[in-house]
Amino acid sequence: MKSLDSKLAEVRANPNSRAFILADAKDADMAFGVRSPGPRGYLARQGARLARFSPEVWTRDEFGYRNLPEFLDIIREVAHQGLVDIMLMSAYVNEQLSIREGLFKNSHVTPAARANDTTDVWAVRHGCYTREPSQPFRNASIDHIQCGEVECERDGSGEVPGANLGLYSITFVNDLEQDREALLWYKEFREEAERKNFRHFLEIFDPNINSGIAPEKLGEFINDNILRTLAGVPQSGRPIFLKIVYHGPKAMEEIAQYDPNLVVGILGGSAGTTYDAFKLIHEAQKYGARVALFGRKINNAEHQLAFIEMLRLITDGKLSPEEAVRVYHGVLKAKGLKPHRLLEDDLKLTDQAMSYDGSAARRARVEVRNNPLAGASTTTDKSKIRNSKSEIAAAGWPNGADGSPDFDNMNSAQRHAYHQARLNRVFR
Repeated sequence: MKSLDSKLAEVRANPNSRAFILADAKDADMAFGVRSPGPRGYLARQGARLARFSPEVWTRDEFGYRNLPEFLDIIREVAHQGLVDIMLMSAYVNEQLSIREGLFKNSHVTPAARANDTTDVWAVRHGCYTREPSQPFRNASIDHIQCGEVECERDGSGEVPGANLGLYSITFVNDLEQDREALLWYKEFREEAERKNFRHFLEIFDPNINSGIAPEKLGEFINDNILRTLAGVPQSGRPIFLKIVYHGPKAMEEIAQYDPNLVVGILGGSAGTTYDAFKLIHEAQKYGARVALFGRKINNAEHQLAFIEMLRLITDGKLSPEEAVRVYHGVLKAKGLKPHRLLEDDLKLTDQAMSYDGSAARRARVEVRNNPLAGASTTTDKSKIRNSKSEIAAAGWPNGADGSPDFDNMNSAQRHAYHQARLNRVFR
């Protein structure tokens, strides 16, 4: 059984379960074009893939972005790591890895594909599409996602060579005609998906234009639209979970408690600081989220596998967000990787833009007042950083009778020391 299915069953059966579904969203090629594979600062163990650049124009290093083969190598590596439950891809990448390669055939990771691409994700260079009210659009078909062909031959077993899970996205903009049109497209998709036994999860973006709704009221607007929309949909056509912007504790608890059959997840938004990502997933889980889909936050990380490991340790309750930032920086130092920011800067919380291209007005940087972590140790303050081998060995940690680490009796410093030592071995 795929881990996605076992965790969905668990959270529905036990509201107090810590089971948490983690997805890596590697579908950015349906939005950003050349930039979608991300910066070349991080490559898989496979290393650089062949690329042609005329030296009189620019060099490979000057270009700065990975190519698609390098991007696919990272997806393979994340899938083999086994810490995510879902790998979200474009229909084309899904065809390459799921259908042609069979990457997920014997894996607990569930492949998924973006099933529609509304115009607010058309974040091409020099374009203006994302500034216009979101329009519904579907480039990928369910048959192409499932089988890689315009008409999928189904044998009745429910098995398909490709992905049998898709992300469908709606952007409500508080305009009657626009939102009505978006819901008609979603209705058509739902009915086709039900006929073809294709599961989906529903992504709801905040308005990509000025909707006339105050920012502090957006959570209520989104929650009501979701519940109103799904009230007309029986179980056979409903999404298996939601993917929404985290609007704070009140809005998250409001929708999470409404219906135990409705599993709520969050989207990651723009990259931000490492603490932004770790704090977001911790807070969302605390107030009812059971799923997180992080795209740019993972894809822009200095070391994607270590970053994912931190996310899993946070949702498992083994590290706090603050501890995870410090451990992550320790891993980067052990690998000789230069972090994007000094530790003191990476421990700052900023207000993240929630539009797909990061152009929303909420992108202004905001520091948390009286944050004791912001002025804590930096990567250059060696007397305060517990990441040397001698310090880790000296810190120690309690073990159980069977010799395994006893997390329940560890203090913060001991948890930090344990995970730092373990991850340095894993990622060395």
